[in-house]
Amino acid sequence: MPSSDDSPRTRRGGERLLTLSLLVALLAALMPVIGVVKPGGWLLGSVVIATLVLTAGYGARRLRLPAVAVSLIEAGVWVAMMTAVFLRDTALLWVIPTPETIRAVPPLFDDAMDEIILGAAPLEDTAPLAFLIVGSMGLLTIIVDHVVLTARMPLLASIGIVAVSLIPAIAVPREVDVVAFVFLAVAILFLIRAETRSRERPLERDAERTAGVPATALGIGAIAVVVTVVATPLLPQPLMRAGTGLGGGPGIDATLQLGDDLRRPEQIEVLRVRSNAPSPPYLRATTLSRFEGGVWEPDRVRTVPLDSEFGLGTVSVAEDVRLAEYTTDVEVMSLASVWLPVPYPAVEVTGLDGRWAAVPYNRTVISQSGTTQGQAYTVVSNQARPTLEQIRSYNAGGPELRDETTQVPPETPAIVTELAAEVTAGATNDYDRLIAMQRWFRGGEFRYSLEAPVEEGFDGSGAEAVAEFLERRQGYCIHFASAFALMARTLHMPTRIVIGYLPGVATTDSVDDQVVYSVSSSLLHAWPEVYFDNAGWIPFEPTAGLGVPTSFSPAASLPGDTDDPNSATPGAAPSPTPSSEQGPNGPLDPRDEALPGTPLGTANPLPMLGVVLLILFVLALPFLARELRRRQLTLAARGGDAAAAWMIVQDAAIDAGIAVPASETPRAFAQRLIDQHGADADDMYTLAVAIERASYAPAGGRDYWMGDAAMDAATAVRAQLLAAAPPARRILAVIAPRSLIVRPGSVYAGGAPATR
Repeated sequence: MPSSDDSPRTRRGGERLLTLSLLVALLAALMPVIGVVKPGGWLLGSVVIATLVLTAGYGARRLRLPAVAVSLIEAGVWVAMMTAVFLRDTALLWVIPTPETIRAVPPLFDDAMDEIILGAAPLEDTAPLAFLIVGSMGLLTIIVDHVVLTARMPLLASIGIVAVSLIPAIAVPREVDVVAFVFLAVAILFLIRAETRSRERPLERDAERTAGVPATALGIGAIAVVVTVVATPLLPQPLMRAGTGLGGGPGIDATLQLGDDLRRPEQIEVLRVRSNAPSPPYLRATTLSRFEGGVWEPDRVRTVPLDSEFGLGTVSVAEDVRLAEYTTDVEVMSLASVWLPVPYPAVEVTGLDGRWAAVPYNRTVISQSGTTQGQAYTVVSNQARPTLEQIRSYNAGGPELRDETTQVPPETPAIVTELAAEVTAGATNDYDRLIAMQRWFRGGEFRYSLEAPVEEGFDGSGAEAVAEFLERRQGYCIHFASAFALMARTLHMPTRIVIGYLPGVATTDSVDDQVVYSVSSSLLHAWPEVYFDNAGWIPFEPTAGLGVPTSFSPAASLPGDTDDPNSATPGAAPSPTPSSEQGPNGPLDPRDEALPGTPLGTANPLPMLGVVLLILFVLALPFLARELRRRQLTLAARGGDAAAAWMIVQDAAIDAGIAVPASETPRAFAQRLIDQHGADADDMYTLAVAIERASYAPAGGRDYWMGDAAMDAATAVRAQLLAAAPPARRILAVIAPRSLIVRPGSVYAGGAPATR
């Protein structure tokens, strides 16, 4: 007769507990998203849809429906809720999808992806984002419900839940949220424990309860905590989600954490550029205008189809300001980014494959499908070329600018305002004030250094980092650009920061009499822009030792006809002209050890060493987990638990690829191992007697006297089974043991699961 522990009521209670624990684990995995998207309707919707899907699955299992039917019912609940909440206007009876409902899904998905790519964390709670998050939560719930409650593989589901929880941290680099991670670890331990208690076979449940499965899970959780808290800080910071490549190659970091990329020892050719401009152009990717004291955020801007009649539009300047039209050809060698590097100000881009959008506000181009990898395109730009007299007569500012371009955080340190006033004290117009600041930064007091900000602890772009940089006067492009932009704002000038590439280095190749320039990954750069009425956004180059400073020539000194827009005159963009700060083939590389006044140290080996160690550690995790589980089983077996000794043999059989069906008795299983797989008959007889006594003898205690005998027999049989297995199977048994996720008696162990 079945024990009271195996009654239908007990099984239902176990399934209820398991369903509840699964819901808790899913909600724990959702916590990191709160740091990326502002809490709102998506959070409530995610909780509701996970609860409804799990409730539907629990009810379907109570009716003893097949697993496929359970999953179909859960999918139906998911579709009905998504339709009722987000697409009810296109549905029949508000919950039944129609063809119009299906057609409405892709635009919602595209809008959500645009917000993720173009926005900055924390993102606003919008309908497209809610649709994406809630829908993904529902799908994840269906999948893990099947894996845990049907396939009975909680460890596999736990790995998936942890992986999902890490996505926000990868998308938006930040410090480890220890509280959220510990909550997730506890939830997963609770899930594994609940699954163990809900199993139908009393023998298995007793064996794993006493043999230390919770301890194994606890060990895995502890290892994960150590890896997250200790090893993660050694890793290089990942790029912003939009910068990382879907198609391979480096990306573009729009978080102003460029130092992590510049300090990497390897250099990769990312672009090849040629142009009919007097000098190779800077190439911009995106701009950052919002600054609230802690970080500069990418502009949240409206996009239009690149090939539409609106597109990038025309350049608007005063009538007497000359415009020079240049054509630049760019070939992407190894760059995977949604932002397309283009010279400023672009008015036309041709030759692109895929769907691309234009951002009229900052004249950038963004992919709507795919990345820049493999693209070759031509850009037409109309560059404003005011004379020195004209630019001096214009004020920095304009009526149509966003407020975010002039905001100065209230907590801005006093040194920023004081130095801005001090450096520009002798200037009488906005342009001369900016030139005075540019000259001051590029003078002998400041040094370009990739290592000093890290060593001194101010490697960032916030107000406090700017103040520290102004004190120590050592840093790289983000510190120079951030300080320049913030100081200009204290003088009531609108500013923003541009992310892009310095002009490349000349090669020996030429096409149509145009020199081809090679742009490497180390030329990723940041520089400030200031808006002038009648002239638009004017770039400046404050970074000491890099690029060429912006300057404009007096009208009287211009060669040729001053009405000729193509005369070789310094224009509105920093352009390489002969300078003591320039190498023979173009601007100096940011990591060139010969950079004037810039003694650079060797690359920091810790990040790469941390990556290697972490990879080795992750590869060793299955082995460590298996050894931890085996040690727990060994201790239990030597204490008289025959079921633990028997489980060692079952695990060894699964690792060796031997079927362990639920329908086979211990004695029949033992005989098969003797006849077909080389197990010793005496050892198997000892184990079979021990497990039969434990299963059928009257309760009253463990047979401690036979614990050592059973354990010795189990150890010997385990070695015999693995020795008889093929070499490839033996290797997998060590580095990737199947017994960690495959239960004896399950379909994955070569037999049908026990009937309910």
